[in-house]
Amino acid sequence: MDIHEIETDLNNPDFQYRLKAITALKDYTPEVAVPLLTSKLRDSEFLVRSFVAMGLGKQQTAESFAALLELMKFDNTPNVRAEAANSLSLFGKVAASHLVLTFFQDEHWLVRRSILATLIDLECPNDLFEVCIEALAGEDSSVQTAAVDALGTFAFTSQQERALSQLLALVGSESKQIRIHVAHALRRFDHPLSHQALRQLQQDPERQVVAAALESLLEP
Repeated sequence: MDIHEIETDLNNPDFQYRLKAITALKDYTPEVAVPLLTSKLRDSEFLVRSFVAMGLGKQQTAESFAALLELMKFDNTPNVRAEAANSLSLFGKVAASHLVLTFFQDEHWLVRRSILATLIDLECPNDLFEVCIEALAGEDSSVQTAAVDALGTFAFTSQQERALSQLLALVGSESKQIRIHVAHALRRFDHPLSHQALRQLQQDPERQVVAAALESLLEP
């Protein structure tokens, strides 16, 4: 698609044309693509803004980084904020502090789960541990279980003892789902305390928790 057609379609009332134009910008240099992408930061369709966020992640400049920060912090649609967080992570560890700050400020589960996943991929253990603790203190169960899963990634790392301590404290959680995820996370740790906790979870009143604990103990 040539640039004139893209510019025309970006202003088409039918958002499907705008989506097609944004996708086509992947074939252009940042000098051409980024100004056109940022011109649609406030498009009326959230799907268009989501595509803009994806496009900016592939066009890595200071301007695109700033635009993604704006989307992640201020867009009124969680899907767009989550997509912006994903794209920011493509810039590498320079994005980590911004992702952590947004995690603390944005309580929407989709945004928080996206940030948890990106911090695992970025291999930023201190930042990841910080958001895990914040996630566990929150009220959304899907974010809490994602944090439990993330704590399992600290096995055999310098953060192992701290992560294991958090998991052990959750063995008696009132949430069945959390106990199930704790059982799966504990199997990553080759430690007497994790083995003891898994044996305790074998006695859980919920069969799904028992099954998860048994599965963990039986795996080599």
